[in-house]
Amino acid sequence: MDTETRRSILQANDLAKRYQMGEVTVHALRGATFEIFEGEFVVVLGPSGSGKSTMLNLIGGMDKASSGEIHYKGTALHNASERQLTQYRRNAVGFVFQFYNLMPNLTCYENVMLSVEIARNPLKVGEVLSEVGLSDRADHFPSQLSGGQQQRVAIARAVAKNPDILLCDEPTGALDFTTGIQVLKLLQEFNRKHGRTVVIITHNAGIAAIADRVFHMRDGLIVQIDMNDEPLSPDEVSW
Repeated sequence: MDTETRRSILQANDLAKRYQMGEVTVHALRGATFEIFEGEFVVVLGPSGSGKSTMLNLIGGMDKASSGEIHYKGTALHNASERQLTQYRRNAVGFVFQFYNLMPNLTCYENVMLSVEIARNPLKVGEVLSEVGLSDRADHFPSQLSGGQQQRVAIARAVAKNPDILLCDEPTGALDFTTGIQVLKLLQEFNRKHGRTVVIITHNAGIAAIADRVFHMRDGLIVQIDMNDEPLSPDEVSW
């Protein structure tokens, strides 16, 4: 992807997050400066404890930075009110987590409807379930689905909001290799079909090959950013 022709959607400058654990200050993020573009597919790669999840929480408006700045389309998130952050999470961001977080007493269709009901410009639930290959499971409950099917419902729930940014926290972490590839294909298809920004955080280096850009993290810092001129299809990667 040629970043010169893309518009910026997120900008962060010297973003830091500190936690106080008794008398010890934990520096989860030490000063990250980065930019993410509209329609870009980004992989944030690093080992456990490198600051990936902290950065995702700040990008997603689930937490506030201790210092530094972060802007979404020019709007400051670092000093936004809780109400403003709630609106941002509701309207601009979709989340996919490692362990699905589906409502067990709701069907697939109803789980997806939860996000559609709060979105400003949602996609049609039936069409999204068809895109993730679950039209015939719409009336099933999570307990009646495999892990991979549950993750596809979670992706459908996030995608149905039609968010500007889809944030994925280790989306293949609980899945076997074959199912993980299927999930990555769905995320790449959403990025390409709808032109939405996708950010995946992972410790799995194999996934980096499908990204437009890869942010390498270590010890709370972005230590390197690589660009892939020709991102691979998930079918072409292995780990």
